[in-house]
Amino acid sequence: MMLVLATWLLVIILVLIFLIVIMFIYYYNRFVVLENRIDNSSAQIDVQLKKRAELVPSLVKVVKGYVKHEKEIYDKITKARTGLIKSRDLNEKVKAGDLLQGFLSGLIAIAESNPQLRANENYLHLQQELSAIEDKVAFARQYYNDSVMDYENASEKFPGVFFFKLYGRKRKDFLKIPESQRAYPKIEI
Repeated sequence: MMLVLATWLLVIILVLIFLIVIMFIYYYNRFVVLENRIDNSSAQIDVQLKKRAELVPSLVKVVKGYVKHEKEIYDKITKARTGLIKSRDLNEKVKAGDLLQGFLSGLIAIAESNPQLRANENYLHLQQELSAIEDKVAFARQYYNDSVMDYENASEKFPGVFFFKLYGRKRKDFLKIPESQRAYPKIEI
């Protein structure tokens, strides 16, 4: 009787140890997958911002051919593009990308006031391409923030919080919209 009880106790202890090892492995792998997803989405943002930066010279060149007197906006776009290309971390790239987008909006407004340019096929194609890239940047930002949210949720729920601290994982920051872009646009009629 004592031998049977000892055998069952040993089996129960071994099963518990096995379950604990499985939990350690599961949570380690879970955090690795979530961190890789965040890194991937960050890289996707980089790709889209680079595409935008590469498209800008073509767009500026087409607009320059029709509107020669707007040198200031061209200089601002060139500086913003250079800042985007030289940015090192994700937050710098996002800020530089937002600055560039602001100047591009000014360039498009200038272009829209020129009827010949609005009818130019190259300009229309470049404008559509820029719009598509902006959509992809927005989607990549959303995916990044969703990935950070999944990571944060896994790190704050029990027993994930225990494993998060045990494995020495670090929190990730969400991408935030700058205050200047939060304001409602003024519409004048």
